[in-house]
Amino acid sequence: MQYLSYILDEKTPTYGNRNKFSQVKKSDISSGDVANDTTIETTVHIGTHIDMPYHFFEEGQTIGSYSADFWKFSTPLIVEIEQTTVIIKDSLIEVLKNVEDQEYDILIVKTGICHKREKEVFWKENFGFHPSVANYLRENVPSVRVIGFDSISVSSFSERMLGREAHKAFLNPQNPILLLEDMDLREIDKETKFKEIIVAPMRIANCDGLPCTVFGVLDD
Repeated sequence: MQYLSYILDEKTPTYGNRNKFSQVKKSDISSGDVANDTTIETTVHIGTHIDMPYHFFEEGQTIGSYSADFWKFSTPLIVEIEQTTVIIKDSLIEVLKNVEDQEYDILIVKTGICHKREKEVFWKENFGFHPSVANYLRENVPSVRVIGFDSISVSSFSERMLGREAHKAFLNPQNPILLLEDMDLREIDKETKFKEIIVAPMRIANCDGLPCTVFGVLDD
């Protein structure tokens, strides 16, 4: 089994570098307290996280709309693309046209930007997805419930207006494709074979985004 998600800490990058994760000990054994007790302050759109339809639609689905079985994926599709522009469209669609027909339930896209996560370019010049990719998936791979990727957001920070449309296209409550952003894909490539992927989001009621732990079960 392999982690496909990052640990949250104070160095975790966020979209546009707008928010920070912080944790503060309210009681501390090393200071003479009986136990350690820590509080955290954070946006829910941080680190490896899932965007829910409620993020962009007032009547959109939240965590309570999904059963536990929804988060278990037994037919993952992993693709690796070479991207030279900030908006992902044709490079991904061309790869998808050449994959074998199968009822894939999760699509994972590696762009390679995960290897630059410690640099400013990761959040400032991140890759985003064109809204038409959502339409392509619904028409050609309709079994996909989630798209995961190593970029910090489906929205490129340099193309934020288009990014809003991409969020809406994927998260449309009529037929949502949930967005699993900022995955840790450093140790995998298109040859990696998982027999199962498990996404474990925090269960926070009526929330627009949820930090996640993601496990990949290797196909031995």
